[in-house]
Amino acid sequence: MPAVTNTQSFWEHLDVLRAAIIKIVAVTVVFGIAAFFFKEELFVVVLAPKNDGFITYRLLDRMAAWAGSTVEPFSVRLINTGLAQQFIIHMKTALCGGVLCASPYILYQLFRFVSPALYDNKRWYVTRIVGGGYAMFGLGVLVSYFLIFPLTFRFLGTYQVSGEVDNLIALESYISTLVMMCLAMGIVFEIPILSWLFAKLGFLSSDFMRRYRKHAIVIILVIAAIITPTSDVFTLSLVALPMCVLYEISILIVK
Repeated sequence: MPAVTNTQSFWEHLDVLRAAIIKIVAVTVVFGIAAFFFKEELFVVVLAPKNDGFITYRLLDRMAAWAGSTVEPFSVRLINTGLAQQFIIHMKTALCGGVLCASPYILYQLFRFVSPALYDNKRWYVTRIVGGGYAMFGLGVLVSYFLIFPLTFRFLGTYQVSGEVDNLIALESYISTLVMMCLAMGIVFEIPILSWLFAKLGFLSSDFMRRYRKHAIVIILVIAAIITPTSDVFTLSLVALPMCVLYEISILIVK
């Protein structure tokens, strides 16, 4: 793809952007198709948190054994209620996997399009912001996948008001909750990057963040209540706690 220069006309800029978009779509489709055909491997990863042998649950079992207690094994059965629902979920999950795998290339193409219009010092700042933001987003997704979602699923999937009522979780509910929580936590983990950016622009200071810490905690609880799939205190706490930690880290970064 030819680089964008300041001497190019408006239509030449559009041609460069169109070429970048075509490449992004093509690479995303290729990764999506690959994920679609590797169905077994894809859903081994997606469905892993529902199994009692997931790494998070094994670590909890070891910690409980070290503390002298035991954790009861659990089993949650997923069901499908729509005729074509499993095929549709397969396509949607493969598309999400394709976008996730192609995301580094997507960022590269977008940065390559805008970078020639930036000064060298601005290009360095943009590189740090984009790279740091992508890393923090990925870290948030991993935290959700390995910690927040498994604990939430185990708690809610095994909770019963009575032994006469069995839990049968719909596959669509499982997938949508997993995707939503991973996406939400990825966005939440951008708090330090945004704080650093606002501090560089002169809009934010560590003293301001300390002064309004109590207000920030209230806002965090409201945001956690919005992005959590349920209204229970357990899930709310799991989402709000990392946000509070990130806020304190952001104070140190801004300082």
